[in-house]
Amino acid sequence: MADINKKKALEEKEKGNAAYKKKDFEVALGHYSAAIELDPTNITFRNNRAAVYFEQENYDKCIEECEKAVEIGRENRADYTLIAKALARAGKAYLKKDDDESALRYLNKSLSEHRTPEISKLILEIDKRMKEKERLAYVNPELALEEKNKGNKYFQDGKYPEAKKHYDEAIKRNPDDAKIYSNRAACYTKLMEFNLALADCEKCIALDPKFIKGYLRKGSILLAMKEPTKAASAYQKALEIDPNSEEAQKGYRDAMMAEGNDPEAVRRRAMGDPEVQAILNDPAMRLILEQMQKDPNALKEHLKNPDIAKKLEKLLECGIIAIR
Repeated sequence: MADINKKKALEEKEKGNAAYKKKDFEVALGHYSAAIELDPTNITFRNNRAAVYFEQENYDKCIEECEKAVEIGRENRADYTLIAKALARAGKAYLKKDDDESALRYLNKSLSEHRTPEISKLILEIDKRMKEKERLAYVNPELALEEKNKGNKYFQDGKYPEAKKHYDEAIKRNPDDAKIYSNRAACYTKLMEFNLALADCEKCIALDPKFIKGYLRKGSILLAMKEPTKAASAYQKALEIDPNSEEAQKGYRDAMMAEGNDPEAVRRRAMGDPEVQAILNDPAMRLILEQMQKDPNALKEHLKNPDIAKKLEKLLECGIIAIR
């Protein structure tokens, strides 16, 4: 009698599968339920019925059916892949309910039964999303300002490690505030952590390309790192934002003086300047430069033209040409 019932149960399952493929879910549900009545020990029938509930968006019933499937499966020593399937479907149902924590719990259980690339990838996606939600939930600009002010106080007192801790917390509380990265860069500089300071300057600039302090700090750090060419470029950017910035002007001069010990470095930096490139690519200017090489006295005539004089002054400042 038991064998006959099992055979009939499998027939009901096949009818259910046919209806499921046609998306006739109510009919499929009836056949799967009949199969369970005939053979309540077969986990597959409950997995199938759970699949119907999932398609019907009845996620609570789906989860309930999956849990029953796992229970029946363990009692009857079902294949671990079938138990993993039930746990995975429950996890996906929780996802539909926007319950990432429960989804992650069930999907991890599924993975412990049977590892599949699909579930592994899904777990990574959920974990990443949960961490991002947690990070965003932590953001609080008001608390960030409090932490930054505490950091500033410690910085002024020369207590740089303590200042850094508060800047760290301020960044966690408001990761899009460019000024906090600038403050921490100054702190790292005092701690002689120049690479970390430079990274904070880059982040500061990325967040707010018009914030001049980002470039000023970057320039001073690069000078400290014995990178005058790069420092000069940073100060140039600062001067583009504020041509009257005394700090940028002084920094640029310091970088140029430091760079002066390496004429080739001066030339490389200058050649990267779009204004210099435009001057050197001007056919009229090329002709003038050739004349100056052959006849140094030609310079006096060319300097009478304000436009040409300005271009020659730019080349002189950059070290491209020299007057002897």
